[in-house]
Amino acid sequence: MVKFRKYISGITVLASGLFLAQSTVSTVLFTPAYDSQKVALNLPSPVAAIEKTILSPKELIDVNLNTMITDPVLKNASWGFVVYDPKTKKIISSYNENMPLVPASTTKLLTTETALNLLGENYRWMTQLEYSGQVDENGVLNGNLYIVGSGDPSLGTNKAGALSYREIISDFVSGLSNEGIKKVNGDIIIQTALFKGNISRLPENVVWLENNNYYLPVGTTREISPANEKLIVKKNNLSTDKKFFYVSPYANQMVYAEKYEGDGALTTKLPDAPAYLANTFRTTLVKSGIAVTGKVTPKMTDATPESRKLVSAYKSPTLGDIIYYTNQHSDNSLAEALLRTVGFFKKGDQTSESGRVVVKDHLKDIAFDAEGLNYIDGSGLSRSNTVTPIAQAKYLTSLMNEKYYGTYLTSLPIGGQSGTLKRMFNITGNGQVFAKTGTLNKVKTLAGYIKTNSGRTLVFSLLVNNYAGSVDMVKKRMEKIIEPTLEL
Repeated sequence: MVKFRKYISGITVLASGLFLAQSTVSTVLFTPAYDSQKVALNLPSPVAAIEKTILSPKELIDVNLNTMITDPVLKNASWGFVVYDPKTKKIISSYNENMPLVPASTTKLLTTETALNLLGENYRWMTQLEYSGQVDENGVLNGNLYIVGSGDPSLGTNKAGALSYREIISDFVSGLSNEGIKKVNGDIIIQTALFKGNISRLPENVVWLENNNYYLPVGTTREISPANEKLIVKKNNLSTDKKFFYVSPYANQMVYAEKYEGDGALTTKLPDAPAYLANTFRTTLVKSGIAVTGKVTPKMTDATPESRKLVSAYKSPTLGDIIYYTNQHSDNSLAEALLRTVGFFKKGDQTSESGRVVVKDHLKDIAFDAEGLNYIDGSGLSRSNTVTPIAQAKYLTSLMNEKYYGTYLTSLPIGGQSGTLKRMFNITGNGQVFAKTGTLNKVKTLAGYIKTNSGRTLVFSLLVNNYAGSVDMVKKRMEKIIEPTLEL
């Protein structure tokens, strides 16, 4: 906890008296123009110059934090900060480090690391084309084609280097050609039970409207393409102040939103990637001269499976690639898919409930400080998620000894350079802050690692809830809080 020192205050008062014309009153009332005020001369503050001469880097951090406590953007907010030394295992400086706060998308730090720990960075999802029966001398397959999926969350999306549907289908068609199949006298059967029909309700208290994005289990409407993820979207005639409603295909609940920002025309089809792949595959076969007499049909269970031969197998990008994309872009749909994947891996089903149990068990196994922790979803969209800054910092410290730490660190956005941090730390801290961001309405968070000017690696967490003003205003305060840590 920061302790404001009297002698620091005395220095500041003295300097303020000497240079009154250039001093700033920190308790100025908040106005929309607070951040946009311009000064004729951009001179360095004499108070800051004196403090930097007399005070140590740690003392400068403490003074800076005390300034932030009275800042108009933060003074009525709930927020906490900690900078932690992973070598000494001690707090360097902190404020409200034990306060449970909404972490927003820094929740993905827990989800993605659990997947890396349990599955390994080289884990891949497989989507296979198989056939049953026999191929006669005329190239007629008297049997069925099977598309066997494993819940690949990137299937057909081009995310993380994943192939498009067209590319996967091209490989499947080539595989049939290599087998000499010219006609299919049977059905195309979809065999996958992953991620479908097992969710009883949506995550608790999910925030649906944030910065003109509308979050759903399959992603935001901005990301949705009818070619990839079909979503029920209809005009709403029941309410005058809402224009559309969204119905999750995986849970029978309705969600209102002001407008649709997805790609392409609106559709009422369900987001079923394997079904889309299978139907497009059938259409492509027919167009290329390979007739299919049967239909596309799902078969989630099979008590008496047919003997089948593998024709072609599509491998997803590695888990490391998926996690890189997830953390760089803060992709909600991939994070939720990872949650269900670890649930399936350990519990044998694909529910988010099982995924949460697996993540919590993993955190318990690695001695995560669970005081104040509430883990509700994999992406951080729920306002019921809570965590303390010190728990995040100690957790990130513990990962530095893991064999996959390099992959994990690389997945984090870099200040001023990549991902969701590309527009922060553009000058001070550029290339030195490696962190996951989080954003909800009146929630802005940041947690990760700092490479200091002296070459040290420090760990930090900064969680801000219920701030005043705009997102850009709180981001500037966050940058100011982090800035002096670079001198440690």
